[in-house]
Amino acid sequence: MTDIVKILTRKNSLRKQCQDLSITDIEKIIVDLSDILKEKEASELERAEADREKNAKIDMIRKTMQDAGIGLDDIKDLVVASPKKKVEAKYRITDANGDNHEWSGRGRTPLAFQEYFDKNGVTKDDCLI
Repeated sequence: MTDIVKILTRKNSLRKQCQDLSITDIEKIIVDLSDILKEKEASELERAEADREKNAKIDMIRKTMQDAGIGLDDIKDLVVASPKKKVEAKYRITDANGDNHEWSGRGRTPLAFQEYFDKNGVTKDDCLI
């Protein structure tokens, strides 16, 4: 919980923070918080309505499928999940043990590569396949 949330949710902390504020400043804060509350309530109502509409569409699709005699198993076979394509290695090194290591060049530098670079004074460009 952030400090501002702690202050706003604890009456005594809020009172202490407001001691040096003028009445006008406190009224402005109240108006701003009221506006934020109204925006949040409206946003949540919109989200709830969108969820209701989505669920109604899902129910309609289920009924249409049931009327047509189609089950989820019939559709499941039509949906093909594309397998993740393995990224080809771009760099290769052979360490002191004679083990080959390959790296695509994506993400963090593997430990074996970093040690190899540090020990041999080379860069990854020197290890291109």
